[in-house]
Amino acid sequence: MKRKTTILLVDDHVLVRAGIRSLIDQLDDFFVIAEASDPDAALHEVARHVPDIVVTDITMGAHSGLDLVRVLKAQYPQVATIILSMHASEEMVTEALQLGASAYLLKESAPAELEIALNAIVRRETYLSPQVSTKVIERFVRGPSAEQKQFQSLTARQLQILTMIVNRKGTKEIAFELDLSEKTVAAHRAQLMERLGVRDVVSLVLLAVKHGLVGAG
Repeated sequence: MKRKTTILLVDDHVLVRAGIRSLIDQLDDFFVIAEASDPDAALHEVARHVPDIVVTDITMGAHSGLDLVRVLKAQYPQVATIILSMHASEEMVTEALQLGASAYLLKESAPAELEIALNAIVRRETYLSPQVSTKVIERFVRGPSAEQKQFQSLTARQLQILTMIVNRKGTKEIAFELDLSEKTVAAHRAQLMERLGVRDVVSLVLLAVKHGLVGAG
């Protein structure tokens, strides 16, 4: 009997995981071996099962799926990763690929795309949703703009805080969710404004909206 490709699902929404599992259960060659609600739990499950593929969201409360991709690439290079997110900005897609993600799917994608991506990974290929692949190709052709270069220089933590600011979370709420001091969050915000060349939070939010950071998934 042919061995099934094992998959770990990582998302902080139980219903989302259930929906993805339901889709995968219909595929003959793939099997969901475990689930996790955040990167820490995911690493525990990876250590237990060493799945072939990890399907992960990017933003999970105070956690970043990109940090998970980074750790998996370093500690479990044989484990492929699929990003499944609402977030379609060029910057986030590029960072995910640079960190070692094998595929990037949007949550609005047709269900059949998940099977296509899984089969591509089995063939050791990379797969991008058409909506994001077009952006990546266009960016490659024209080269990054000055603003895009500024965003590329941000760390995963800075992007995470920026996304939370755009989603109308205050300093105290961000500090609580990320287990940081309010002073540290304020310092990150000041660094973001300096690096992106804006003078106030409103301009910071407007710039982030322009680059698709609203509603990051």
